[in-house]
Amino acid sequence: MTELGSRLKEARLSKGYSLDDLQEITKIQKRYLIGIEEGNYSIMPGTFYVRAFIKQYADAVGLDADEILEEFRKDLPAQQATEEVAQSFTQSPTRRKLQRSSSSKMMESAPKFIVALFIIVIIVAIWFLYQQKVSNNVPDDVKEGVSEVEIEQKTPPTGEETTPPADTTEPTKEETPVEEEEEEEPVQELSAGAIQPDGVTTNYELSGTDKMNIRVEVTGDTWVGIRNEAGAEQVTAQTYSAGAVVEHDSTANGYARIRLGNALNAKVFVNDVELPYAQQITTQNIVIILQEEEQ
Repeated sequence: MTELGSRLKEARLSKGYSLDDLQEITKIQKRYLIGIEEGNYSIMPGTFYVRAFIKQYADAVGLDADEILEEFRKDLPAQQATEEVAQSFTQSPTRRKLQRSSSSKMMESAPKFIVALFIIVIIVAIWFLYQQKVSNNVPDDVKEGVSEVEIEQKTPPTGEETTPPADTTEPTKEETPVEEEEEEEPVQELSAGAIQPDGVTTNYELSGTDKMNIRVEVTGDTWVGIRNEAGAEQVTAQTYSAGAVVEHDSTANGYARIRLGNALNAKVFVNDVELPYAQQITTQNIVIILQEEEQ
């Protein structure tokens, strides 16, 4: 066993690889791997493969292949020039085939391209000649007549007004449209009345509508409760957080008592119209009474 073979074998064993494992990794036949470790290069298919196989072996076991080849260069058989020439010959037919195939494809496509270009040139020339012929066939007097007519149409006679004739036909009574009188829709009014003796309750009268939809939009923590005239709770009375919306249709009751624990953090809407606070106090009661419309 040569020193190179011993170095490679030790590296293989340190990796825990068997010859079968190394054969699977490098795809080099096992007998060639044994020949490399024993220094028996005569079984190799050629001197070129000796260096190639040793390089693959060294890479597989974690050694620097270039350094190994340089260190044991004298122990390796010299690569024969005839093998290099043979390799160049084996590679050259492939190159020649590629060159022939590429050139043949270009030669095949060249006539098609030339024919297509020739057809396009012919079509353009025919179209150009046709346009020239059409323009030459129009008589000059026709051209002048057209231009004079256009000028006469655009230029009104001197001293004459171009106002269109007035329509003298008078609409008959049957043709005169009868405008129907539109009934004015009642406008909702929400007026604040007297403040009750407790100082925190304000009465509001709602008129001009037959609906009373209550909505309270909360912008900060506040207590909200809605009761009817009998004192029954209409919505859950509790502290609501910012973003909460409390709604109730009080149309059937015609009455709503809204209790606000922090009025500045809540807005009250009646039929989507914001109710202005009569009192700017923190805790207050808002009583809304729906007024019946007169028949």
